[in-house]
Amino acid sequence: MTPAVGVRRLPDGDGLPLPAYMTDGAAGADVVAAVRDDVVIAPGERALVPTGIALEVPDGFEVQVRPRSGLAMRHGVTLLNSPGTIDSDYRGPLGVILINHGSEPFVVRRGERIAQLVVAPVARAAFREVDALAATSRGEGGFGSTGS
Repeated sequence: MTPAVGVRRLPDGDGLPLPAYMTDGAAGADVVAAVRDDVVIAPGERALVPTGIALEVPDGFEVQVRPRSGLAMRHGVTLLNSPGTIDSDYRGPLGVILINHGSEPFVVRRGERIAQLVVAPVARAAFREVDALAATSRGEGGFGSTGS
């Protein structure tokens, strides 16, 4: 089954492409910046970048907002709150929180690909309180407990 995601173009998205898969095997659809003027993100700083769209995600799915590996490798730019989640009942504008971990200012230009969207099924759990948890070989071992 191919889920159908509705895309509403917002005024700041006029003339920009809708999310699109760049290759036949791509899991994520690239989304672009809908800034009117260039946005400069200094090293160590972050910015909320509009995409110019809002989504209608079908029930039983989420859209994950993930970084683009090219921006991370070439510029040290990635996403905060990654992966971000767009719930099926959210209808507001999609914004991407970019952070510059690089050593040089990064310029976000209109129409530049800034993130990717992955549509994924959602399993909803039934949380129930218990008196004890089932034992495992790992037990309560936390960070680093399984080796390097």
